[in-house]
Amino acid sequence: MKIGFIGLGIMGKPMVKNIVKGGYTDVIVNGRHQDVLDELAELGIKSGSYEEIGKSCDVVMTMLPNSPQVKEVMLGEGGVASFMKKGSILIDMSSINPVASKEIAEELAKKGVDMIDAPVSGGEPKAIDGSLSFMVGGKEDLVEKYTDLLKTMGASVVRCGDVGAGNTTKLANQIIVACNIQALSEALTLAKKAGVDPNLVFAAIRGGLAGSTVMDAKAPMMLSGNDKPGFKIDLHIKDLNNALDCAHTVGAPVPMTAEVQEIMQWMHNNEGGNKDHSAIAQYYEFLTGTKLGE
Repeated sequence: MKIGFIGLGIMGKPMVKNIVKGGYTDVIVNGRHQDVLDELAELGIKSGSYEEIGKSCDVVMTMLPNSPQVKEVMLGEGGVASFMKKGSILIDMSSINPVASKEIAEELAKKGVDMIDAPVSGGEPKAIDGSLSFMVGGKEDLVEKYTDLLKTMGASVVRCGDVGAGNTTKLANQIIVACNIQALSEALTLAKKAGVDPNLVFAAIRGGLAGSTVMDAKAPMMLSGNDKPGFKIDLHIKDLNNALDCAHTVGAPVPMTAEVQEIMQWMHNNEGGNKDHSAIAQYYEFLTGTKLGE
């Protein structure tokens, strides 16, 4: 099985490394940054053009920022799909609008090319250690066929339905993560304003009903003032925009999503877009003049 991998950013680079570590060594990559290509070349991973990937690979995997980029790379003039052979497959791991996933799948089907959408959750740390969670949409037999490949990068692979179901599930995931981070920011700020050490509040409640993976990952970052991005606010804004678009299309009420999106947009407008999404706590610092890490 020859694999083409396109998109070598914060998530993509460690993911392709784990594919190779997992025993899939016939891999060709494409990315924008020469330093990353050079780093991967030192591991024996070759780089190539869209044409080379499309013509030579049985599986094309994409990890790109949003729907327009996936459409351009795959379906644009000189895009990968124009070179792919019948019977090959696109596994799109980008987090995009599920409507776009379905549109891309329909165009690929005209060429005899299959598709599954397989967005991930876990951010950079889990991309590095290979413990991402995959939410997958596609034909059952195809998902089963490529589960072992996905498990080189992830701890769980769950089929959620047909194409588009993976990204619908990812939108649900991103709503829950965003609202958890907002609630955590409010709660720890409340504790600090009331004269209670937020570190002790975190220690006391993390094992109870309020505890969560989000809390365990993000509270220490808030409390130490660490806003180095494992997942950037700007990327979460993109995901919540897709969630709002999808919700408006299907008629689902998402008022909490809209509220936290406004907070993230404030962060973007105040030089916070490239910070970790846990930096939402800095919005409350601005409102209250209280810094959690003090």
